[in-house]
Amino acid sequence: MRYLCLYKPNKPESTPPTQQEIATMGKLIEDMTKAGVLLATEGCQSSAKGARVRLANGKFAVTDGPFTEVKEVVGGFALIQAKSKEGAIEWTKRFLEVAGDGETEIRLLHEMSDFAP
Repeated sequence: MRYLCLYKPNKPESTPPTQQEIATMGKLIEDMTKAGVLLATEGCQSSAKGARVRLANGKFAVTDGPFTEVKEVVGGFALIQAKSKEGAIEWTKRFLEVAGDGETEIRLLHEMSDFAP
């Protein structure tokens, strides 16, 4: 099963990682890749460089960043493959131990077989 993990840090976007944090995260990424769990991962740049696009009643609304509420900011994502939700949760706990305070939303992704007749 594939899961999308969206990380929302509890710190301002302008706080860059230290060299030690980068090295520790690199080791976790290596471990997850070797275990066959990690399919893709990236950190997000500042929301000041982004936008939100909404469609309501046939009309688009575009809001440029930055998005000031920390709870609204996605700091990065990982696409993982785990045998169960519990397995995805355990890997996410390991990630949060490295990334620091914040929350990660875990979402099960659809597979083509979900739509088969």
